[in-house]
Amino acid sequence: MTQTFEIEGLSCASCVGRAEKALASVPGVTSAQVNLATGRATVDGAPEMTELAAALERAGYPATTDTITLDVSGMSCASCVGRVEKALKAVPGVTGAEANFGTGRAIVTTLAGTATPAELARASTEAGYDASPHGDSTQSGRSHDDIAGELLKRLVIAAILTLPVFVIEMGGHFIPGFRDAFEGAVGRMTSWWFQFVVTTVILAWPGRSFFTKGIPALLRGAPEMNSLVAIGTFAAWAYSTVALLIPGIFPEGTRAIYFEAAAVITTLILLGRWLEARARGRTGAAIARLVGLRPATAQVIRDGAVIEVPLVEVVSGDLVEVRPGERLPVDGTVTDGASWVDESMVTGEPDAVRKVAGDTLTGGTVNGAGALTMRAGAVGEDTVLSQIIRMVEAAQGAKLPIQAMVDRVTSVFVPVVMVLAALTVAVWLLVDPALALVAGVSVLIIACPCAMGLATPTSIMVGTGRAAELGVLFRKGDALQALQGAKVVALDKTGTLTAGRPALTALSVATGHDRATALAFAAAVETKSEHPIARAILRAAEEDGLDVPEAQDFESHTGLGVTATVEGRAVLIGAERFLVQRGIDPAPLRAEADRIASEGRTPLWLAVDGAVAAAIGVDDPVKASTPAAIRAFHDLGLEVAMITGDAATTARAVADRLGIDHVVAEVMPAGKVDALHQLRADHGAIAFVGDGINDAPALAEADVGIAIGTGTDVAIEAADVVLMAGELDAVVRALAISKATIRNIRQNLFWAFAYNVALIPVAAGVLYPFTGTLLSPMLAAGAMALSSVFVLTNALRLRRAATPAADPTPAAMPMEVPA
Repeated sequence: MTQTFEIEGLSCASCVGRAEKALASVPGVTSAQVNLATGRATVDGAPEMTELAAALERAGYPATTDTITLDVSGMSCASCVGRVEKALKAVPGVTGAEANFGTGRAIVTTLAGTATPAELARASTEAGYDASPHGDSTQSGRSHDDIAGELLKRLVIAAILTLPVFVIEMGGHFIPGFRDAFEGAVGRMTSWWFQFVVTTVILAWPGRSFFTKGIPALLRGAPEMNSLVAIGTFAAWAYSTVALLIPGIFPEGTRAIYFEAAAVITTLILLGRWLEARARGRTGAAIARLVGLRPATAQVIRDGAVIEVPLVEVVSGDLVEVRPGERLPVDGTVTDGASWVDESMVTGEPDAVRKVAGDTLTGGTVNGAGALTMRAGAVGEDTVLSQIIRMVEAAQGAKLPIQAMVDRVTSVFVPVVMVLAALTVAVWLLVDPALALVAGVSVLIIACPCAMGLATPTSIMVGTGRAAELGVLFRKGDALQALQGAKVVALDKTGTLTAGRPALTALSVATGHDRATALAFAAAVETKSEHPIARAILRAAEEDGLDVPEAQDFESHTGLGVTATVEGRAVLIGAERFLVQRGIDPAPLRAEADRIASEGRTPLWLAVDGAVAAAIGVDDPVKASTPAAIRAFHDLGLEVAMITGDAATTARAVADRLGIDHVVAEVMPAGKVDALHQLRADHGAIAFVGDGINDAPALAEADVGIAIGTGTDVAIEAADVVLMAGELDAVVRALAISKATIRNIRQNLFWAFAYNVALIPVAAGVLYPFTGTLLSPMLAAGAMALSSVFVLTNALRLRRAATPAADPTPAAMPMEVPA
């Protein structure tokens, strides 16, 4: 077999040699060739695709991968998930596949240029689970509502037909003498023939899908839930039919029929399937609500006139009018007007935000009482709302680590159940042949692993949807589980704990310098910088009405400061460690800098021509939500750490005021990663919260990286969780949802596993010697359906999951100066 795929990082002939060597080292590879010009590798043999990808990754030439999403129908239990994944992984070029019972989708990772969506869909279909590429308009995908509607029709038909059979056979249990009177009136054989005809219709019409799906799966050697139901109902029907048609083969007194069992089992399982379909449709309600935030049309100004156009026709640059009370159609910027905009569905923050000319707007949010004119920016799939929907869909389709245990169990569960049912029948044939069929069918029916398959994905769907409503987006599915295990929340300071809008509050100059010149020199250098502190210095220069000279030879020194030449003089601005590195003595203004730091403000140094010229104090107000968020972290049993490049004295003052447990100060950006390593070694799993470019390494290194949504794109891309709001209470919401969701999953799994472990022996008859009763197949069917409904109902409780309430705090609050 020959596979051709794309790889990255090739730059010369030696790269080709190393990549070929890496590929050739993988077991199963007979030959490997890499083409530098095309960036493609050709491999002959039968290697494992995951091993090929891993070998290239280690060599530094990773394979380019594609992610393909399929809509898969026909998955009815956890066993089906494993079979779909196995079929997809068998396709050449596939490095990973995850099927999700809850969403009815499979996410497949392939080496770029190998497997196509059509090939993957065909593999799943051939395995017995019809599939099509997600979003393929040529395929007739069905919604949960469609499925529920079809199941309801089948359920109604089955129930109408089952009712007389149930009354005839079971009426005697409720009305003494009823069955004898009925059979006396119409005759026993007439009653049995009636039940035979009606039950046969039930199995052949509303119950046919159990056979059309279950029997082929059984013949493929891959039995699943439909197989168990098909075998159980057919066994009851076949036994009864033989008793009706060939009564002589049964010993005297053992002839009986179980048509009502087959009919009632079919009806109850259809009831359970219908309830499942309804509930599963509700688990995706968050996505439906997000999609519903998009208005169908927009009021666009073209050629001087306002016209209503479909949303898909709005293009970037269009001027769009937004009337009071309307939803914003796209992302953009206010060009005219002023209003308050409700952004709660995107950020989770309840308070409306005032918008004036120049402010950004997010599509899907609700305009207040004012009229706005906006210039369209991102449109279509590039809007913030579309990105949110994609993130939520990806998180809902994720497979958490906790699911691995379920997959291992369910991969063998159905075959084991069939063996147990066979053993049950064999034992009862020796003990009491008349009860063998009842016990065997009960074991088959009660052990259907629907609840196991639904336990994890339904909770994930509801939990991530609820999180999105609260402004929390889980970019990576496993973060949902990892976050609840965090022991420490580590926080960046600027822009995370604080508002990220610093102001210059002090400027003390050394002998021989004056304030105006020092501030002008500092502003000249900071004109070239994008740092928030630079903007604070520039604002101060503007407020003083200074003429700012031109700076040349500007250079930024990450984590230290900046340098430039101003009017022929060498100017440096930065932290004290920058002065020390450059051999500049800070002693002349040491006392002033210490005073600034002790007040919780950030001290910066200005040096001119190698000598200290000024000590600058910058104050960044703490966000209003920060103190309450810190208290909430402690209430959740978490320790709080602050990692900052600020001076140790400043950092300690801020930490003492806010009640932060651990402080790591004066660290370079790379040092944040080392700080996380130490915190993890001392205290356990770390959740790091940051917002800047220099936070990206720490976000990637933490057990869970949480990016403030108002931060940089780089930080957001490096994070596992994105907060659409810029306040720390969103982190509290993320933690609360994570804990609630994993707790919900554990409840579901306990119920699903405990249910099967407890009731399979009961169905097999272990209590019969003590109580004289045997579990009826009808009760087994009802219990099986009830277990799935319980799991789904429990998962839906997450739609109302509450988050810790933050205490009200005053609006912006600068650090108070200690008395």
